[in-house]
Amino acid sequence: MSDDPLRSGDQEFARLLTVLRELRQRCPWDREQSVATLGKHLVEEAYEALDAIERDDTHAIIDELGDLISQALSVAVIAEEQRRFRAAQLFQSAADKLVWRHPHVYADTTATTSAEVIENWNRIKQDERASAGATSALDGIARAMPALARAEKLGSRARQAGMDWHDIHDVLAKVREEMDEVEGALANNDTDAAAGELGDMLLALANAPRFIEHNVEETLRRACDKFTQRFKSVERIAVGRGIDLKEMRPDEIDALWNEAKRESTGK
Repeated sequence: MSDDPLRSGDQEFARLLTVLRELRQRCPWDREQSVATLGKHLVEEAYEALDAIERDDTHAIIDELGDLISQALSVAVIAEEQRRFRAAQLFQSAADKLVWRHPHVYADTTATTSAEVIENWNRIKQDERASAGATSALDGIARAMPALARAEKLGSRARQAGMDWHDIHDVLAKVREEMDEVEGALANNDTDAAAGELGDMLLALANAPRFIEHNVEETLRRACDKFTQRFKSVERIAVGRGIDLKEMRPDEIDALWNEAKRESTGK
């Protein structure tokens, strides 16, 4: 094997493609897969790769990124079989797009700060959407995105187009307004309307973190982590006292929860 890391990487990449093509011919499970079925695995592998990155586990990062790349290339291999496009076109398109969207590196545009790079990037993407026939600032936001991330992206894109709340206080006022409408729908025993109002409330709330320079997905995941930690503390306390949570009154569970909270915060 060559000592040149770039050449070695090229060789291993070509080997991976060869293995994936062989599996399509020789493995019964791989032969049954389609672009649609593999698409679902792509999302799962992306989340597992993100988890490894956040844990800063080098071995897991290699493993999970490898799985993610394999899934993406598996889709390309099936597309080759269907004569939709060649894998080489995929790589060429990705490289061309990166060059096109970095004119401060590959052309004569100037960008000396990250903010200027992002500004250029957004302008280029807007031009691309317009060239593709987009008629709305919201065109191109994938409907298949997780709803929380999609809600935040819709808000960010609307802001770029000139429409947004003034500040986080306006967002929270909207949330309270929608909450009142939920209560009104429930008072009328209209659960469909209540669900619709809850959706409006969640859409507004999903945009609140960006007004304080936070990401909605990371914000909620931290809350989930905190809930998980405290719930496990509640379980531990209950087991230690021989208590069955299912048999406890709500106020008793609240007391356990507050005890677990004091354990974690020292307050």
